[in-house]
Amino acid sequence: DDHVIDLAWSPDGRFLAAASVSGPVAVYDGRSGQRQWLFKGHSLGTMSLGWQPNGRLLASGGQDGKVRLWDVAEGRETAVLDGGAAWVEKVAWSDLSKQGRPVLASAAGRTLRFWSESGDLLREFNDAPSTLADLAWKPGKRLLAAAAYGGARLYHPDHEEMGGVLAWQGSSLALAWSPNGQMLATGDQDSTVHFWYVHEQRDLQMWGYQTKVRELAWDRNGRYLATGGGVDVTIWDCGGRKGPEGTRPQQLQRHEDFLTVLAYQRKGDRLLSAGQDGLVAVWEPARGQRPLASHSFPAAISAAVWSPDERQIVVGLETGELSFLS
Repeated sequence: DDHVIDLAWSPDGRFLAAASVSGPVAVYDGRSGQRQWLFKGHSLGTMSLGWQPNGRLLASGGQDGKVRLWDVAEGRETAVLDGGAAWVEKVAWSDLSKQGRPVLASAAGRTLRFWSESGDLLREFNDAPSTLADLAWKPGKRLLAAAAYGGARLYHPDHEEMGGVLAWQGSSLALAWSPNGQMLATGDQDSTVHFWYVHEQRDLQMWGYQTKVRELAWDRNGRYLATGGGVDVTIWDCGGRKGPEGTRPQQLQRHEDFLTVLAYQRKGDRLLSAGQDGLVAVWEPARGQRPLASHSFPAAISAAVWSPDERQIVVGLETGELSFLS
């Protein structure tokens, strides 16, 4: 009944979850597209979705201040957790690793909480200077970055103390780790993008965007970062000793309104872009500045994701519709 605020595939590709901003969470069969479950979601609106790495539990956060866990095999709610503030902006699972069982992180207002798979509270932090806008786990590590005013804050679920701050004067809205974990990119309220060389505590700032930057996507090798913040796709070459410093980015022009989604394939070289103009485009930036394919919808696109096998794109519209493109 309302626009699709988030889409998330289970890691094995068996299920696709779609959240409506009005609250309900629908789970579809990944092959047939048939709806399997319709969960009540969050009474005042759902904000974020996240799959447990083994694909059985789906987590959601919403404007009722709760984190909810859903068992998609049995079609039932297994836990309702208190996020610690009036609304839960983000939920994010750590991946499976040798460093322990997956951990669920939730951001609610200035409160960050870590949860076990069974819903037990592991640790809480209330030290953020502002509302936490985004969460991103470092690839393969139990280290979480959280976006807030003053830069990106680093946390470890097994440590009582915060892991540090990648500091600057401004508000970060979106986070993206490079695949090798050496760089963290932030999209910012003041229409800039920051690149952080985490181990060196060195950063670069790129500006000139039309609007605040919420769209960030690394290619599979961690060399190129695609950014939104306007009508055109802007791609920075982060290779070399100095990274993108002093370089001119590649510009991909096709959209007629602001971008809403950017996503590289995890194993391929193709880039998905989608926007408020209803256009979905697929690019291969290394081979040229024209899209390989595109499709127009009659409404703005609020969410879009690659399927795990990268053979399909699922698009969510502001009108509440879902479309599968292959």
